[in-house]
This record gives sequence, structure tokens and C-alpha cells, in this order.
Amino acid sequence: MSGYPTEKPCVLGFDQFGFAVFRRHCDKWKQEHRSHEYSYPSVSASKLESWQELLSNWNEAGASCMDKMHSFLEAGVPIKLRGHLWKCLLGSELVKESSTHTYQEYVQELRSQLANLGVNEYGVQVAISTLDNADQNKAEKDSRACNLMANQNPEVTIETLRQIVLDVERSFPTHCSLMGRNPEAKEGQAKLFRILSAYAKYNPQIGYCQGMSYIAAMLLMNMQEEDAFWALVVLLEKPKYLAGFYEHSLDTIQRHAKIFQQLLKHRMPCLWQHMENLEVAPLLFITTWFLTLFTSLPCWDSVLAIWDLIILDGINVIFSTGLCILQLLEARLLTMSDVSVLLPTLLRIPVDISRYNVLVPALWITKVHKWELDCMQSVVLEEEEEVLLSSGRRSIQAAAMEKVTKLNGKNAPDSKGTGGKRSTRSSASVGRGTGQQETLKNTLTKMLKIARCYLQDLRQMSEGHKESLPQDKALIIHGHAKRRSTTLNNKGQTRKVNSGKSRSERTSR
Repeated sequence: MSGYPTEKPCVLGFDQFGFAVFRRHCDKWKQEHRSHEYSYPSVSASKLESWQELLSNWNEAGASCMDKMHSFLEAGVPIKLRGHLWKCLLGSELVKESSTHTYQEYVQELRSQLANLGVNEYGVQVAISTLDNADQNKAEKDSRACNLMANQNPEVTIETLRQIVLDVERSFPTHCSLMGRNPEAKEGQAKLFRILSAYAKYNPQIGYCQGMSYIAAMLLMNMQEEDAFWALVVLLEKPKYLAGFYEHSLDTIQRHAKIFQQLLKHRMPCLWQHMENLEVAPLLFITTWFLTLFTSLPCWDSVLAIWDLIILDGINVIFSTGLCILQLLEARLLTMSDVSVLLPTLLRIPVDISRYNVLVPALWITKVHKWELDCMQSVVLEEEEEVLLSSGRRSIQAAAMEKVTKLNGKNAPDSKGTGGKRSTRSSASVGRGTGQQETLKNTLTKMLKIARCYLQDLRQMSEGHKESLPQDKALIIHGHAKRRSTTLNNKGQTRKVNSGKSRSERTSR
């Protein structure tokens, strides 16, 4: 454990990644869900030298560097070089150079705004109460905002600043750079506040959303402040990574949860059915996993390895990690018949599952390919489209029925005043039946089309990647696709034969 200063007698010290180690039976120890027993591979001197050479030649030999990345990552990344590696993989320097404003300009504008409110980025508790009081002076705030909007440089709203302040305190509160009131922690909190507030100025359309603080804090633990800001910009805005995750509508994260549900249904049908029976939707735990990029896992060396892969390969790894965790937990989850036990297990992953020597080797062989995500997204979009169409049809039918009912009620009642209603009901029933048949036919046609594309891609992938997959995995995938394809073909032939028989019978009659 490193020798960071401690402020409370229950803190024994800090581990190699900077997290506080508490005395047993201390209140903090009971609340803390973090393991300090790491199994991250040590990097030899020769490997360290290879890493340094690779990163020093990155700009001149970018393509060849990328080709070597997977083997280098699997062997382990030197802790001191991780920040440099992430900068290279993200290409954040190019984004920084192409920006019309510097990070320091955003910070200076932020400080001017805070000075007008009578606060600064230091002293989080004071800032909360002051920002609360600042809401009362709405007239001055609106006037100042209008002036700045005229210069196309809007201020960060009071509510946004307040939310950032609150989340700064909640983000990794047991890490040495953010814990307590010592100078190091105060500076760490101020850095995190500046980065998040500067991003709200950089991209006012997104501003700030909960979850961003964990991403920014993770970057700060491995980079200098300005580098962390531009790395955050890339992660939040590139489609390869987290673009759309932090929209206030949360539409993107909800769609990703549906895609993950489709993956779970195809990859792990038993667990999917079990969770369906318990009404545990992926959105209940996926939101936390995805928005914080698995930083809630108790083993920090595993978190770092996951981040290395995400920054290298992008969003595919986020889905791979989620599936990998569920695969490791599957046997345990299937024995749980109570939601109050299963869901907390997913939100608070057990230490034995998240250990580096358990989770990371499993992650390396758990692959989710882009073609697979595209296919599952097609299924989700088809379902959403069908829901919208069905909703539209129901609205049109309801309006038509209401109109016909009114007309019949006024112009064509029977002797008892009920004939018009019977006629309307009968017509609606016929229309509904025809519409349902047509909807079913369209849905089956779309499903068959998607299934054929999915099986074709699956077969191509299994044939094209047999060498990169373990032999037993390749055989299983190929056999599964062959069986599904044969089943579809047999069904098609059966329908054709039956259709032919019915026509011949009609002709003979």
C-alpha cells in the first residue's frame, strides 16, 4: 500500500491504485464494495521497453501499432503508460488541435461565471449552498445569460453546476484524489468539477448528465487535466464509443438495453427466459453498467483492463463485457427465484466474478461483432416500427368506429335503437380480423427475412473466423447455423408441398 496521508483512524492506507483500505468492522469497510487483492500481470522490463518504443513511434507507424495492440493488451499495460496509450488510441490530440477554443478558455469563462456568483471551484459544500441561493436571483441570471447568448457563448445553468457539484462528491469517494478535505483531494475535486463544467460549455446541447462524472474521474486518474478533458470529448461524442448515451431523453441507452436483451435471448436463452419470468428487464442493470463503463466493479485491475479494450475496439466491448459477466454468473442466477436477490447481484457484482484472473480471460474469448449488433438492432427497430404502426392503426380504427357509430346513431337506428351499434361492431370485427391477419403476415415476412440474413452472416463469420476462434466454439456456431438453416428450408418445402396438394384437390373437385 502506498503512503498517502490518512484523515480518519479507520483508514489503514491506500492500495496501489489509490483506493482507501479500511479497518474491518469500520462503518466505511461495511459499506465499501471494493477488493484490494489484485491479480493484474506484472510487466517485465523488456515488455516495458517494448511498450515505450511502440508509443514513441505511434504517429509514424499508427497502422502497425494498431495491429500489435491486442497482443500487447493481453499481456498487460504498464500503469504509468496507460494515459499515454489512451490518448493515442482515442486520437484526442487531433480533436484538441481542431477545436476553435482551448480548454483553458473554457475554464477561464467558467471562473468568470463562478466569480459573479461569489464562488469558485474549491469548497464543494460551500458551492452547493451558494448555488441554491443563487437561484433566487433569477433576474440577474437571465440578464447575464442573454448577454452571453448574444456572443454565442452561453453560461452553464445554475442547476447544471449544482448537479455537477453534487456528483463530484459521489464519484469514487474512497479514492485518494477525491477523498476528504486534504489539499490533494480538494484539488482533485476541483479538477473534476472544471472538466465537467467545461464540457457543459463545450457542448451545451448535452450539457451534463449523471454518469459522466465517473468517466471523467477515471480519465483524471490516468491523465493530466487537459488531456482528460479532450479524451472525455472523444468518448462522449464519437459513434465508436458513447455517442448518444447521455442524451436527456435516454432513448439511445434504452435502445442499447433492447439490443442487449436480444443478444441475451440468442446467446443465453435459459437465463433470458429465467429473467423474463422474474420480470427483470436488462434496462434495470444495463443503465448502470453502460453509463459508468463498469467502474462499479469491485476489482479495479479488471476495470482498467475492460477500459483498455473499450478504448481500443469501442462499443462492441461494452456488450461483450455485459454478456461475459452474465455468463460467469449464469449458474448462480438460475438458482435465484426472487427478484430482490437477483437484481442486487447484478447491480453489485460479486468479487469472485470480477477478479482479473477470472473476468478478463473470459472477456478475451467473449466476442460480440459489429455485424451481430447491427442484426440485433434491425430486430429492435422492426419491433419499434411495428409498435408505432399498430398504434397508428388502432387510433385510425378508433376514430373511424366513433364516426360510424355517430352516423348510425343519427341516421339509421333500428326499431329498438340498437341496430346501428350491432352493425358497427360487426364491421369493426371484420376489419380488425383482416388487419390482424395482414399484420401477422407482414411480421412473419420481416422476421423470416431478418432470420435469413442473420443465419447467412453467422455462417460466413463461422467459416471466416474458424482460425481465430477455439475449435470447439467454431464447430458449435457452424452446427447451430446449419441446423437453423435446414429447419427453415424444410419448413419452406413443406409449405410448398401442402400448397400444391390443395390446388390439385381444388382442380379435381
